[in-house]
Amino acid sequence: MTAAETDDTDNMKSTKNYLLLLLKGMGMGAADVIPGVSGGTIAFITGIYEKLVRSIRSFDLTALRMLLRLDLRAFWRHIDGGFLFPVLAGIALSVFSLAKLMKYLLDSYPIFVWSFFFGLIIASSWLVAREVRWWTVGRAVALAAGTGAAFAVTVLSPATTPDTWWFILLSGAVAVCAMILPGISGAFILLLLGKYACIIGAVSTLDLPVLLLFAAGAAAGIIGFSHLLSWLLSEYRDTTVALLTGFMVGSLNKIWPWKETLESYADSHGVLHPLVERNVLPGDYPGLHGGEPAHSGWALLFMATGLLLIWGVERGAAALKRHKEEERL
Repeated sequence: MTAAETDDTDNMKSTKNYLLLLLKGMGMGAADVIPGVSGGTIAFITGIYEKLVRSIRSFDLTALRMLLRLDLRAFWRHIDGGFLFPVLAGIALSVFSLAKLMKYLLDSYPIFVWSFFFGLIIASSWLVAREVRWWTVGRAVALAAGTGAAFAVTVLSPATTPDTWWFILLSGAVAVCAMILPGISGAFILLLLGKYACIIGAVSTLDLPVLLLFAAGAAAGIIGFSHLLSWLLSEYRDTTVALLTGFMVGSLNKIWPWKETLESYADSHGVLHPLVERNVLPGDYPGLHGGEPAHSGWALLFMATGLLLIWGVERGAAALKRHKEEERL
C-alpha cells in the first residue's frame, strides 16, 4: 500500500469515527430533552461513557494555561478534542433540532414514546449491570441505593422557583450533573426545579441571555462533577457501575407508559402539560382518560423495539471491537 493510499484509508477511518461519535452525541441530546430519560444512559450503552467523563474532566488549570498561551494544538490534544467535539456537536444539534419533534411526539403519542424508552432502559440496565465484574454484598447495596435514590427523585413534586439569573445558573449546574448520570434525567430535574418550560422555551425561541446563563452554570457544574465521577470510576469502578445501574432501574417508575395526570402547568403559550402524575395499569387507563384506548399491543411492540435496538447496538459495538482488535494483529 502506498503512502497516499494509507493516508486515504486513515482519513476514511477518521471520518467514519467522527460521524459515529456525532450520531452517539445526537442520541444523547435526544434523550436529554425528554423528562425521564438520561443522556448518560445513551453514553453508557454506546460505550463512550467513561471516555466522555475523562475528557470533560480534562478541562482543568493545565487546559486553561494552554488556552491563555494560545497553544490550541496542545489544548485540543489535552481535552481529546477529536472525541469530545463531535459528541458535543451531536448533542447540540439534536437538542436544537429535535426539541420540537420530541415535544410533539410526547404530546401526541405518549404511550408509544414511553413504551419505547421503557424497553430501552430495561435492556440498558441489564447491559450496564454486566459491566460489574464481580458482585459483592457492597455492590448489591450500591445497586439498591441507586434504585431507591432514582425512584425517590421520580416521585418528588415539582417546585415553584424564581426566574432570577442566579437560579438559572444553579439549574444549569444541577441539571447537567443529572444529564451525565445514567438513569437520572436532567430534563426531569429541570421539571422538579420548575425550569423545564423556561429552558425548552428558550431553546425553541433562541433566547440567548437565558441560554448563556444556563450554559455557564452547566459548564461549571459538569466540569466539577466530572472530576468526582472520574475518580469514583477509577478507584471504585464496580461499585460505581452498580450504583449507576440502580439509577437506571429506579428511573423506570418515571418512564411507565400509562399515567394519570394529577396536576398540570401552562407553558408560555397557555397550553397545559402534565406536572404531577401517577402510574396506572393499562386496564385502568381507558376509564381515567374518557375511554381512550391503552394501546397495550402497540406498547408491547414499542417496548420490544427498544429492547432489540439496545441488543443491536451492543452486538454492533462488540463486532466493531473485534474488528479493531483484528486490525491491530
